[in-house]
Amino acid sequence: MKDRANWLVVAQFVLLAVLAVLPFVVPLAPLWAGQQSTVLAVLLIITGLVLAGAGAAALGRDLVVQVTPREGAVLRTTGVYRLTRNPIYVGLLIAAAGWVVWFARVDLIVAWVLLAVVLIAKARVEERRLVARFGDDYREYAARTPLMLWRRGIR
Repeated sequence: MKDRANWLVVAQFVLLAVLAVLPFVVPLAPLWAGQQSTVLAVLLIITGLVLAGAGAAALGRDLVVQVTPREGAVLRTTGVYRLTRNPIYVGLLIAAAGWVVWFARVDLIVAWVLLAVVLIAKARVEERRLVARFGDDYREYAARTPLMLWRRGIR
């Protein structure tokens, strides 16, 4: 792998696979159960998938899996990108949180926390690359739009 930061991409997909598969291959008793948690889980999963899907659709052909923006990509600052600079990551975390609530397992909570760490690290790497690519336009965008759901500006 030429770009070492792309290991974050690998970690992201491994953790998403772990979250998806673990409940079906390792039987564990749930920490909680009930209709309310099921409803919450479904709402989180749907909300997260819609947000991530809207982010991906807004990027269109500029959507890439690596941490470096595609050559010729334009900076997106409207639509869902007005709410957060990383709607796909936020959507993945919300949907994955719904999955964790649904299955209510400690191992999935740990995997979700690790996924959050990886996605935040990945967002920060991408942020530096977007500053290098778009300069003041990105800095102005970052000053008014949170990285995930918090922290405006650039560190």
